[in-house]
Parts: sequence; C-alpha cells; structure tokens
Amino acid sequence: MGIEDRLQEDLKSSMKSGEKIRVDTIRMLRSQIKNAAIAKGEPLTEGEIASALAKEAKRRKEALELYRQGGREDLSAAEARGIEIIEAYLPRAMAPEEIEAVISEALVETGATSLKDMGRVMSAVMARIKGSADGSLVQTLVRKKLV
Repeated sequence: MGIEDRLQEDLKSSMKSGEKIRVDTIRMLRSQIKNAAIAKGEPLTEGEIASALAKEAKRRKEALELYRQGGREDLSAAEARGIEIIEAYLPRAMAPEEIEAVISEALVETGATSLKDMGRVMSAVMARIKGSADGSLVQTLVRKKLV
C-alpha cells in the first residue's frame, strides 16, 4: 500500500475516532501532495511524495522551535503531535554510515576532488537517497569528504 492509500485509510479511521489533530494533519498532507502533483503536471512517485512529506515535517519542526521560543506551549504541543503523525508516513531515515557509503560511491562516480565539485556530488547523492535523509546532514558529510 502506497503512502497516498495509507493517508486515505488513516483519514477515514481518524474521522471515525474523532482525532482532530490527526484528521487536520492528514488532510493537509493530502492537499500538499495534490498541489505538488498539479505543479508537476502528473502524479507523484512514492519518492516525490516522501520528499513532500519530509519538507512539511521540516517546516513544522522549525515552527515548533519558534513556538517554544515564544512560550506558546499550547501551539508547540499540537505542532509536535503533527510532526509525529507525518513521520509515521516517512521512510526510515538513513544512518550517517549509510549516507557516507552513498557519498563515497558518488565521489568515485563523479570524480570529485574538491569543494568546487560539491554541487555534482550533492546532486548524485540526493537522487539516490531522496526523502531518506536530511539535506543539511548530507551536505555536512559531503563537505567533510571533499576537504
């Protein structure tokens, strides 16, 4: 069962059980997937859906941090619950060791030797691990390998 199918089934069950935050979060996720498909002009692949969900989770984590800094515990609790719900649909995050192995393969493949080649390496790595790792972590690991 794909992510979209799981979202649809979970939306139905959440509506029946009256879980407002879960219903709102899933509706928002389905809306984002639909908007991304419209922007692309064709249905999204599972990887693209996972990427859209990861982007939303990242946005919510940033909002959560701002709510906590502002002392808005009511909003931060709801945001934290939304993040948990989104992360349940994301693929398992790759361990740093797994990411480093992909980076090593990309370095050999692209022939990169310096930081000037970072863009090519990042493109190759992100194409392979799309949605399975945070881009900033990947960037940090690539920098370490290229220095």
